[in-house]
Amino acid sequence: MIRYFGFSVLLTVAALVTAVVFGGPAALLAVAVLGVLEVCLSFDNAVVNAKVLRNMSPLWRKLFLYVGIFIAVFGMRLLLPIVLVAVTAQLSIPEVWNLALTDQETYARNVEASAEAIYTFGGIFLLMIFLNFAFDEEREIHWLAWLERPLAKAGKLPYLAIVIALAVIYTGSQMADDDKYATVLVSGLAGLFTYLLIGGLNELMESDDDEDEDSLPSATGTATKAVAGAGAAAFLYLEVLDASFSFDGVIGAFAISSDILIIALGLGIGAFWVRSLTIFMVDRGTLEQYRFLEHGAMWAIGVLAAIMILELRFHISEYVTGLTGLLFIVAAVIASVVAQRREETHEVPAVSDEDPQTERETVSV
Repeated sequence: MIRYFGFSVLLTVAALVTAVVFGGPAALLAVAVLGVLEVCLSFDNAVVNAKVLRNMSPLWRKLFLYVGIFIAVFGMRLLLPIVLVAVTAQLSIPEVWNLALTDQETYARNVEASAEAIYTFGGIFLLMIFLNFAFDEEREIHWLAWLERPLAKAGKLPYLAIVIALAVIYTGSQMADDDKYATVLVSGLAGLFTYLLIGGLNELMESDDDEDEDSLPSATGTATKAVAGAGAAAFLYLEVLDASFSFDGVIGAFAISSDILIIALGLGIGAFWVRSLTIFMVDRGTLEQYRFLEHGAMWAIGVLAAIMILELRFHISEYVTGLTGLLFIVAAVIASVVAQRREETHEVPAVSDEDPQTERETVSV
């Protein structure tokens, strides 16, 4: 456990000490609450990350953990909100940065004013991930079979996920205020375009990799490039996925603290715990051990996508979002354990015809 979570513990202690030194007990409490909130909101993100990461090389796994955490903390949770505020408020990035350091309340209001663009982009990206899972015809294991099997059959319709996403974008634009109509449309289309672009690049790299594996040994160099390209596409996918999950936490963080450094510390330690948890699940084969865990995470993603779109009209507490995701994860784990025990109880000993006294084997019925 130290191997997987030791650095996360050290980082957490360092962040909490920094918070106490610069902000006192109040800052310590804020950082701790933000860290827990981030883990709760992104636990299902760790499960989905593990699914993608288990097919990546050890090199890309290390890049995801160490380089990716830099992008996650400073890029997604610190710089991205500044860029979004600069675009929506029509200010320069240095102006927004100065605003974040000197006038935190105004900066927080500007971030909240960018919520429509943030929620729509992230909501549509996550929705496409869920629909891609729900419409997968080749999936053999079903958790909520009464619902997942009909959805898998519906997936035979070409471009159904895209049609649904476009319908959600239009519905979201109607839910938003009149002055946010164009913002929601553009942000939703950007989220859809980003998903299709990254998904297309990933499939292209994987197909090139498969072709090179079937070719002559002289194609080793080309195969290596294809593997690297596939890893890069998957890495990019994971970072955009992480950004989509972080949007809700970034906006909700201002309800706890308006200090951008406190927010970065709290969400940063939460992000690193999620990454450590991802590596742990990959190495320990957690997805194979708990067969429905991926299903629970995907349904949590679907609910999160719906919540982000509903945020265009209604305010939904971040605690509701986090607890809903955890509920699906816990339910999936329990269902996996129950299914495993049911299979074990249905195993009976079968006696060999050749030597009934000494040869026995277990068969599943």
